[in-house]
Amino acid sequence: MKDIIKRTKILATLGPATNSPEKIKALIEAGANGFRLNFSHGSYEERLDQIKWIRDASRQIGRPVAILQDLQGPKIRLGALKGNHFDVKAGSEIVLDHAIQEHDGSANLPIQYNLADKVKVGEPVYLFDGKIRGHMVERVSDTAIKVRIDNDGFLMSRKGLNLPDTDFGGDIITPKDMADVEFGADKDIDFVALSFIQSADDVNNLRQILVSQGSTAQIIAKIETKAAIEPETLKEIVKAADGVMAARGDMAVETSAEIVPIVEREIIRLCRKYGKLSIVATQMMASMVDSPEPTRAEVSDVATAAILGTDVVMLSDETANGNYPVETVKMMANTVRYTQSRWPMNDMPIEEGEVNRRRNAIARAAVEVAERVDADLIIAETKSGATAARIAALRPELPIIAVTPSPRVAQQLALSYATRSYVRDDEEHAGVNVAKELLTTGKYSSNGRLVVVVVSGRQPGATGGTDTLRVRVIE
Repeated sequence: MKDIIKRTKILATLGPATNSPEKIKALIEAGANGFRLNFSHGSYEERLDQIKWIRDASRQIGRPVAILQDLQGPKIRLGALKGNHFDVKAGSEIVLDHAIQEHDGSANLPIQYNLADKVKVGEPVYLFDGKIRGHMVERVSDTAIKVRIDNDGFLMSRKGLNLPDTDFGGDIITPKDMADVEFGADKDIDFVALSFIQSADDVNNLRQILVSQGSTAQIIAKIETKAAIEPETLKEIVKAADGVMAARGDMAVETSAEIVPIVEREIIRLCRKYGKLSIVATQMMASMVDSPEPTRAEVSDVATAAILGTDVVMLSDETANGNYPVETVKMMANTVRYTQSRWPMNDMPIEEGEVNRRRNAIARAAVEVAERVDADLIIAETKSGATAARIAALRPELPIIAVTPSPRVAQQLALSYATRSYVRDDEEHAGVNVAKELLTTGKYSSNGRLVVVVVSGRQPGATGGTDTLRVRVIE
């Protein structure tokens, strides 16, 4: 009975394969708790349609759903190449020039970002997302650098570059990102993900921009650079952000593949310690882009992330461009449910700190009391979502019901571990009233009664006022 809620949540990326209201509704019904909108592609008109479709489907199904705006960041790409193809040989040299508007077939290639002031001689330059490797040998002009190629292969139009040793000096929020943030500020976006973060300052800079735009979206820091995985830097990024994504695709290119599993575990550990949202992303079920069945290694990958206690597992190409998007979400949801029902969640100490000491104490007490009285649910009445998030950080093995007056908070909590959120007006006994509603559905009880632990404040709706814990039997 206590495993009805899928404790680890699913974030699905929208794309051509799922760009319709029918597909979005089907993905939610299959187990998606939120949607990633990749702002590296697509138009604003498409985004407006997708946001509307998500919110309509959410209302029809009666479940809050999160929307994540994924900013492109300094994701550097080649421009359009003549014939969409250019062969390279080991030892050959190419010029990457931001000033070129149209490729003439020569070794002077257009690039969508000016690297001349960023890259130093000798630094590695990986093209085609790491398939072609080289290093800078010369600064040709104010807009161009020369790169010597290390291996045979070919390049294609608009394929990405990675520069693992290049310091962008805090210049990771591009003009395109600024325009995208301005667009999304009043478009019902719950999370903004920032790509290629190198330090906590990048998170703080985005926070100031969001506040200036009047946005209440939370920040997800994408960890994919060599600078960001340094232990102290990573810890400070986790503390500064609202959540962290292990962006394993670019991370593997920027660092090396064998590093990724350890960094993934450290991100989950730190997020649990500091009560932040954790997301594991990239190639979780990549074979299902073309196949109706995942590999056993992919199923194990998803199960391992759930065992480690991540809040969210994310699908990219599988749902954006794959042939089996709904089936992929169902398979991921089934894997999570089976895993959580048969493998205990390990405990993790939560960082106290002066601000969180009382909130942590109440959260831990709620979980311990719920276990001792064999409760069916923990109910958190929360204005900001912080109380529910602290309870979720303890990874209880039973559902958390968050009751909040804020639709935004309810949508953000849709990705929080083991949490199902409900929007209700500020009033006394709001949590108990939701428990009574749930009892009538029969989802959480088979004997006509519910034992619930309710965490609330004596002043409903007051942020930071959580100070009360009650055990109630609802019949």
